[in-house]
Amino acid sequence: MAVPDSLPQRIFLLAHDPDKGRVRLGTNLGAMLRAAALADLYLSGHLTDENGRVAVRAREPRHDPVLDAFLDEIAGGRRRKWHSWIGRRHRATVRAVRRQLGDGGWVRLQPRKVLGLFPVTTVTIRDPRVRKDLLGRVNAALHKPVDRVADADAALVAIVAVGNLRLVLDRRTKRANKRRIRELTQLSGPIGSALRRSIEDAAAAA
Repeated sequence: MAVPDSLPQRIFLLAHDPDKGRVRLGTNLGAMLRAAALADLYLSGHLTDENGRVAVRAREPRHDPVLDAFLDEIAGGRRRKWHSWIGRRHRATVRAVRRQLGDGGWVRLQPRKVLGLFPVTTVTIRDPRVRKDLLGRVNAALHKPVDRVADADAALVAIVAVGNLRLVLDRRTKRANKRRIRELTQLSGPIGSALRRSIEDAAAAA
């Protein structure tokens, strides 16, 4: 089974812990998915940076419900800085990406209730090879010549590194590849620094 095309879906699958059958508590999933959507739209030329703020460059649809909804959200709102767009609507974005993965057949969604009261959704990756493929892309991006790394894979590494997704990049791996991660983060434009700022702002507010 091929990996999903969009960065938000790829990030969700990487964040999913196959041993626990869920995304670990404390994971910056919402922020990473929003950053991934921005990166996807930025790399495709739909968004650009104007004096540190997000601006719409092209309105052609991506034929992706999550990305198109985010593009409409940005086009219909006031000009905001990149980290500001990342810091909004986390729960809605997580639900939308999860539903998209379910509709595409990458995951199985099983609604249930905890203690018979609280609704939750169990997520099961249908084909573990898809996640292994994504982990392989991250590993390859850290070791192949940087000019041979696809922009999407560079953004993938930047987001999981800045988002501190230790399930994919543990401390030792990050430390050993510090310079390469910095290079790949630079390739993703304003996304890496914006995600870092958003996570720091959320931590300070908490």
